[in-house]
Amino acid sequence: MTLVPGLSARVELEVADTDTAESFGSGDVPVLSTPRLVALCEQASCQAVAGHLAEGCTSVGKQVQFDHLVPVSIGRTVWAEATLDRIDGRRLTFTVSVSDGTGLVAAGKVGRVVVDRSSFLSRAR
Repeated sequence: MTLVPGLSARVELEVADTDTAESFGSGDVPVLSTPRLVALCEQASCQAVAGHLAEGCTSVGKQVQFDHLVPVSIGRTVWAEATLDRIDGRRLTFTVSVSDGTGLVAAGKVGRVVVDRSSFLSRAR
């Protein structure tokens, strides 16, 4: 593996109807849902280490600590940034944040674990 702290990535999203709390079933308001924000942060975390894992390995989600601070309307663009802060054996810890043109929308930590893809899939229920 060529993982080193500081690896980072940024992904953008234009908020659509399918990204809302109404659509996700996580509320009844037409604004960007917390589950979609978490998924965006996990996507950025995956991209940060893409190409840096050993052959046959991937990373899987382990833990999320997340604060959703402000609502975002349909049509707005947000971006998630993930930076690899810590490597502890197979455990990876990322600092994540989501912003829009006016400031911080959400922030937190994402924990992922590096696994052998085949072994992992063979244990799936």
